Amino acid sequence: MRAIWNCLHDVSCMARSDGFLAIEREDARILVLGSLPGQKSIAEQQYYAHPQNAFWPIMRDLFGVEGEYLERCELLKEQRIALWDVLHSSVRPGSMDSDIQMESARANDFLTFFKQHRAVELVAFNGRKAEQMFGRFVVAASMPVSIERVGLPSTSPAYAAMPFSGKLSAWRKVLVPLSAQ
Repeated sequence: MRAIWNCLHDVSCMARSDGFLAIEREDARILVLGSLPGQKSIAEQQYYAHPQNAFWPIMRDLFGVEGEYLERCELLKEQRIALWDVLHSSVRPGSMDSDIQMESARANDFLTFFKQHRAVELVAFNGRKAEQMFGRFVVAASMPVSIERVGLPSTSPAYAAMPFSGKLSAWRKVLVPLSAQ
């Protein structure tokens, strides 16, 4: 019993959640960053797989991104939008961002990403937690100063303080003008 209690309080013996590879192409202009995939996304091996997550409905309304998952990914890339997470991995015993065990968090390699994606003009954070973790775990020198950073309302169903229409409006104001250039 003591071993179980110790494990519950020691992140080194908990299972890690691993993120996904970026959905990207070399000439992406926008990088949308989440925190780390939740359990439903990991089980489905798809970004934003939870049926109540507003990300894909927002992409559908803004850019006509719809269809099966792989088709949506291709359409997103055609819009020159890349999708990734701040974290490569972390212990996360649930799907809430508050469940992420910060002492176990490992960030993705943004230094390499920005070297390979020189057209990125905007990093849009899907929720406050992603923005906070980026500030905490990503060395500022790994991101060119010319890239704008913008926090957007989380598309997670856990963020119920804002209705879909508000989320859609906020995302539209930031992404549509840049994608139209």
